[in-house]
Amino acid sequence: MHNKTLADIIAGLNNGDFSSVEVTQHFLGRIKAMDGQYNSFVTVTEDAALAKAAAADQLRASGNSTVLCGVPIAHKDIFCTNGVRTSCGSKMLDNFVPPYDATVVDNFSRAGAIVLGKTNMDEFAMGSSNETSYYGPVKNPWDTNCVPGGSSGGSAAAVAARLTPAATATDTGGSIRQPAALCGITGLKPTYGRVSRWGMIAFASSLDQGGPMARTAEDCALMLNTMASFDPRDSTSIDRPVPDYTAELQNSLQGLKIGVPKEYFSEGLDSGTEQAVRDALAEYEKLGAQLLEISLPHSHLAVPAYYVIAPAEASANLSRFDGVRYGYRCEDPKDLRDLYMRTRGEGFGDEVKRRILVGAYCLSAGYYDAYYRKAQQVRRLIKQDFVDAFKEVDVIMGPTSPSPAFAFGAKGNDPVAMYLEDIYTIATNLAGLPGMSVPCGLVDNKPVGLQIIGDYFDEGLMLNVAHQFQQATDWHQRTPEGLE
Repeated sequence: MHNKTLADIIAGLNNGDFSSVEVTQHFLGRIKAMDGQYNSFVTVTEDAALAKAAAADQLRASGNSTVLCGVPIAHKDIFCTNGVRTSCGSKMLDNFVPPYDATVVDNFSRAGAIVLGKTNMDEFAMGSSNETSYYGPVKNPWDTNCVPGGSSGGSAAAVAARLTPAATATDTGGSIRQPAALCGITGLKPTYGRVSRWGMIAFASSLDQGGPMARTAEDCALMLNTMASFDPRDSTSIDRPVPDYTAELQNSLQGLKIGVPKEYFSEGLDSGTEQAVRDALAEYEKLGAQLLEISLPHSHLAVPAYYVIAPAEASANLSRFDGVRYGYRCEDPKDLRDLYMRTRGEGFGDEVKRRILVGAYCLSAGYYDAYYRKAQQVRRLIKQDFVDAFKEVDVIMGPTSPSPAFAFGAKGNDPVAMYLEDIYTIATNLAGLPGMSVPCGLVDNKPVGLQIIGDYFDEGLMLNVAHQFQQATDWHQRTPEGLE
């Protein structure tokens, strides 16, 4: 059962091969038996899941079901869930139980999907290894001595370990694509504004975007059909019709123009990773696509620009966590200043504190123009590079991450080295473009991801391009050694 894709489970439910209760019980059993070695879930909602599954079976029997009715998924613990703890991987929100659902959660609830639980993550989505979570690190199912990537490492590991067929996630600078690459699954970051951010706890508001994680591009298309929507409660939501993302999956790639940025194949890229990506590009040529070398001349400025803009926005967003209204509160504060200082000092982890300090500094009087304004100007140049490139090509491809999964602690004492893990993914967030990662090889028995970047609202084409590659290869079907 757990080796079935989301599409397989939907077909099985439609054919009556099994019930929603049966498939939900199966995945809950796997979580209970196996997640102790991965730590991918923060909360498991067993009773609610089984009750919703029973209701879904009744809906299917009555002939009133939707596509995802009765299908189990998991939510990253950054999406508010009514009556269920939403921690964002932080001590600060360890006791926070929202009285409402995020729009993404509500969309899946209306579609009849079954929520197995909430997945672990880097604290407030700040991290590239899932080592910053208050609940401990998530372990990569391919090698439990290695990180799963971050910040959506819990969702990625849960899908890779077959504890859930699919999961929601968020991406601020690569937090869907990088863990998808390191865990050997498919992950998609939509165009900024395509998926509502309402009820999604904010890190950097101009960069955050929700998206799906699953084993295949087809499954991600099925997920995105439900995730994507216009939301008047979200001022950055795009009022644009949502297409059927499964409609274009079978289109031929004959004549497709693929841009290959020369800057993505330079110093710092692991040789095994480069070879796997080159082999994947060669496979696309066999499918009828044309490779064109392009240049993204300002790509080397993406990381420094991001680590000014994102911390600046984080310092503003996280100012709301002060111990007054909700979340963690220090004991016996002497006065308001003591309440603020001790609550934030005790409630936030080191990485979150580091980014708040950097962001506050960049926004302070005397430094705003030198840092924040300059970073926004660089952001515009990076976006223009992509605009120019898409005049010549249909999609852009390259590595998702500079290397396969690394060992725990290998980069924990070097924040800059950790930040460079997102060197190939950050630019798409700065530009607001859609991007995705698909498995394309193994290096030392660890997965490698191929990144596909599309033009604005070209998710359908990206999914088509990814699906055709997965029809021709079997990297997405590989499982971690010893996984039953």
